[in-house]
Amino acid sequence: MTDHRCKVLVIGGGPGGYVAGIRAGQLGLDTILVEAARVGGTCLNVGCIPSKAMIHVAEQFELAHRFTGNNALGISVSSPKVDLPTAMAWKDGVVDKLTGGVSGLLRKAKVRVVEGTATFKDGKTVQVARSDGESDTITAENIIIATGSESVELPFLPFGDDVISSTGALALDAVPGKLCVVGGGYIGLELGIAYSKLGSAVTIVEMADRVLPLYDAELTGPVTKRLDELGITVLTGAKVTGARDGSVEVGDAAGANQRIAADKILVTVGRRPFTRGLGLENLALDMDRAFIKVDDRCQTSMRGVYAIGDVTGEPMLAHRAMAQGEIVAGVLAGKNESWDKRCIPAICFTDPEIVSAGLLPEDAKAAGFETIVANFPFRANGRAMTMEREDGFIRIVARKDNHLVLGIQAVGAGISEMAAGFGLAIEMGACLEDIAGTIHSHPTRGEALQEAAFKALGHALHM
Repeated sequence: MTDHRCKVLVIGGGPGGYVAGIRAGQLGLDTILVEAARVGGTCLNVGCIPSKAMIHVAEQFELAHRFTGNNALGISVSSPKVDLPTAMAWKDGVVDKLTGGVSGLLRKAKVRVVEGTATFKDGKTVQVARSDGESDTITAENIIIATGSESVELPFLPFGDDVISSTGALALDAVPGKLCVVGGGYIGLELGIAYSKLGSAVTIVEMADRVLPLYDAELTGPVTKRLDELGITVLTGAKVTGARDGSVEVGDAAGANQRIAADKILVTVGRRPFTRGLGLENLALDMDRAFIKVDDRCQTSMRGVYAIGDVTGEPMLAHRAMAQGEIVAGVLAGKNESWDKRCIPAICFTDPEIVSAGLLPEDAKAAGFETIVANFPFRANGRAMTMEREDGFIRIVARKDNHLVLGIQAVGAGISEMAAGFGLAIEMGACLEDIAGTIHSHPTRGEALQEAAFKALGHALHM
């Protein structure tokens, strides 16, 4: 057994944890980070990064297939094939580069990394069980809980064999002939669309009356249309009740039942905070259901104990965890840091992609604002036409009285790359006139943002 002491102990090496560790080290704080697996957490290892890599593979394969027949561009190819193990190996190579980079940054910041599973003994002491059977004891002045989240498992569909989580979907050695996706949220749609493009016959089962129920129907409309174009079967208002003999049992609100053939069943019904084995029972933390309650400095109800990322609740997004990690490191270094964010952009990497920053129209209305809402379609955008992707639009939600921008949403090909601009406009307190008065480069899809502002002001130029 080895005893360690430090100023800051970070439990969990995901986006929130490793950012907290790096920043604490940069600020001169003696820091230890404990990680049970590989640094990078779910996001880098089995989530955000590998899923986007496989989405890219699927897009390129679909594009190749498109050119096997008549097309407006006059390009001709024949018999494209996908070698999934090779694609998976490329995906793993991307992950390895990024996790290796994170390890290097931690070393550069002089953060000590301890591999193992941490369990609280009290509010200052953690025992770490290492994979070699030995254990370490770490005593810290301040502890940051950054253990992330895990996929929710349905009791009647336990993970194993042909029932897989998103992690399993990113480690298949063959494209399933028939894939049933249980849950029509962003994870299910991202992976379902990818495997459809790779050749799977995909069925999506969603309990709500439409997929992506957290977004309004106008925003999700182009995605729903694309699902139909891809031949993906979508069952809404439906619930999976079980599985046997290579099929899934599905029932609807009217009591009707059907069986859907499935080689693989991908369960994506949500995520829950990962706190198993953490020893929270040895602490006196205030909780919000299964989540750890924190204030605007990410401090828990116990002095010296902080929590960041998915364990603190929605939105469960890597960039939220990163921002919290940076704030906590600053707080522990004596800086006057606090959570004062106007928006946290959310992205669905579906086809087409969806971005939402700030308030949706209904959210703004519920908050008591009288608003102006305007959108500009990509079908009137020159760059979108030259890319053969005219589906979607950019939408602005602004206060009617002073034109302050409350929210920006968009749906379209590659629109995720504009998320930072949307967030910046809201964080900087932009008004419609600010966006309309900013010269936007031509020809770009970004011009649609300026045009949406023009439209909200009553004088759109290109429609």
